[in-house]
Amino acid sequence: MEEIEIAKELTKGLLERMGIRAEVEGFLKEGNLYIEIRGDQGGILIGKHGRTLESLQMLVNRMVNKRLKNSIRVIFDVDDYRKRRADSMAQMALRLGDEAKRTGHSQVAGLLNAYDRRIIHLTLKEDPLLKTESIGEGELKRVKIIPMKE
Repeated sequence: MEEIEIAKELTKGLLERMGIRAEVEGFLKEGNLYIEIRGDQGGILIGKHGRTLESLQMLVNRMVNKRLKNSIRVIFDVDDYRKRRADSMAQMALRLGDEAKRTGHSQVAGLLNAYDRRIIHLTLKEDPLLKTESIGEGELKRVKIIPMKE
């Protein structure tokens, strides 16, 4: 696939310029282009709370889509960070949800990007005793977990 090769080539070039040696793999899934990066400097690429990873993803998204006729969403992952982060966010959501139900008071999760907020909303969506809402402005927002009155 043309898009996979373009994305891999651009990602490898970017990593080389950063002085990072890593393996880069790409695959298509559900209409998105996934780029998996594996190497011993993953922490540098992930950054604090995945912010560097998000920035690199945005940059490569723009670079790839500039070279393609039809745009495609590029999703970056480094050493399975996204899966570990999703598990961590789901656990936090369940913990805060339990606390909200136990105390009867709303709980608030800190400043989160859209990906992390979505995980919290989806984790608690099926619980009839809880409601979630994003609060704040800009890219990073908080998630309020609200116990429903009986």
